[in-house]
Amino acid sequence: MPNLVLPLTVLLALAPAASAEMGPFDRVELAQLSIHQRIVIRIPRVFGRRAEERSEFAEQRWVTKKGPKCVPMGAIEGAVITGSDSVDLLVADGTRLRAEFDDDCPALDFYSGLYVKGTSDGMVCADRDSIRSRSGSACKIERFRRLVAKR
Repeated sequence: MPNLVLPLTVLLALAPAASAEMGPFDRVELAQLSIHQRIVIRIPRVFGRRAEERSEFAEQRWVTKKGPKCVPMGAIEGAVITGSDSVDLLVADGTRLRAEFDDDCPALDFYSGLYVKGTSDGMVCADRDSIRSRSGSACKIERFRRLVAKR
């Protein structure tokens, strides 16, 4: 515990003397409050619970287009594991994004769901944020690609 004698002595020396005219609201009270917060968003894995969902998604062919740099964290509704180095994210507005990892990060660890650590701006960004597995491994997002259904 730090020595508080010297700071308290200085505060007492600087405090005005109490008088009989002081009201109940004339006192000054000092306080300090520190709040530490850690937010982790769990993204559930979808299209894997029933066989028909898996086959329906696998039959769909996708074309990748240039994707956004960042995605709002609250808009991500689910994830699909489709490749060895990427995870497909389902966004609230119906779009699908592929979060691509670098070569040395296999996506196979994410079969039981994945987590994203909360940021102050509420966004998940490529070249900045990582996706974490339940086992503790983390893969940095290299880029996002937008998925469009092939006709």
